[in-house]
Amino acid sequence: MMALDRSTFRISPLVQITLISLYIALTVPLPFLAEVTNAPISSNVLWIGIAVGLLVLVGALSERVIVNDSQIKVVYPVWFPAFFRKGWSLNWSDIKDLKLRTTGQGGLVYYFISENSDQAYLLPMRIAGFSYLVRIVTEKTGIDTTDIRPLSQPWMYLILLICTFFLLLMDSWTIWTAMNV
Repeated sequence: MMALDRSTFRISPLVQITLISLYIALTVPLPFLAEVTNAPISSNVLWIGIAVGLLVLVGALSERVIVNDSQIKVVYPVWFPAFFRKGWSLNWSDIKDLKLRTTGQGGLVYYFISENSDQAYLLPMRIAGFSYLVRIVTEKTGIDTTDIRPLSQPWMYLILLICTFFLLLMDSWTIWTAMNV
């Protein structure tokens, strides 16, 4: 078995940039449109909601997977409230299996099954270095992981990022038009 002091895996920067950009593209035009249309909700309330939503998104995308010789754990920044997303940890010796589940969109995700608990723990799949993490899981647990692939391939996020770029261009035009009416 390989010796492992500690490794930390973070959400892929491509995933982070894509999802934050998409959030901005979908929400930033709303306060401008609320002003132009005299909507019943104040644009200031929308700006506050957008800021809070962005903080929640950034917190969720700040997930870190930490592995060492004895365990794997998922942690979030201390400023991120646990009621949004709660971290977890499992000793390698407590992991008895990885179970495959199908998502509502037809994707495949995997859950760690623990010997000491009825709870299942989601294998983080959007991290940079996913294949290295899977090799560590194989080494530490002896579970066959040859069929495990990331939930989404990088090209999917790249396509979404390109579409988001075009959406941001349309947003710019929308905001410019709203401000000049």
